[in-house]
Amino acid sequence: MIERRPPRSCPVCGATLRVSRLGCHHCGTELSGDFESCEFCSLGAEDRELLKIFLGSRGNMKALERQLGVSYPTARARLDVVLTKVGIDAGSALPPESPLDLLQAVARGEVEVADAARRLLDQA
Repeated sequence: MIERRPPRSCPVCGATLRVSRLGCHHCGTELSGDFESCEFCSLGAEDRELLKIFLGSRGNMKALERQLGVSYPTARARLDVVLTKVGIDAGSALPPESPLDLLQAVARGEVEVADAARRLLDQA
């Protein structure tokens, strides 16, 4: 089945489009009005699946990494892209990590050394 998603922006002026009509395919009932849409509704199937895995693992990045079959930096980068798509600044979404927290994450295998070094430099 082909996934069809409505556009988010007006092709004429670029403003955000809003949902104005809903219909039931079963009985034919239609509602019209000015309905709020959510930023998650416009995500593609792959992005929604990533969020489902992340939420299902209760935010455990190591579990996300395993489920996706990718390295920690790749899993984090993919999550950061989805966060940006839903309007969350990925850089400010997480509290600063202490050097000890990062070292412990490296020891547990949750963070690669190069990524930990980059994060420490970003905090400096």
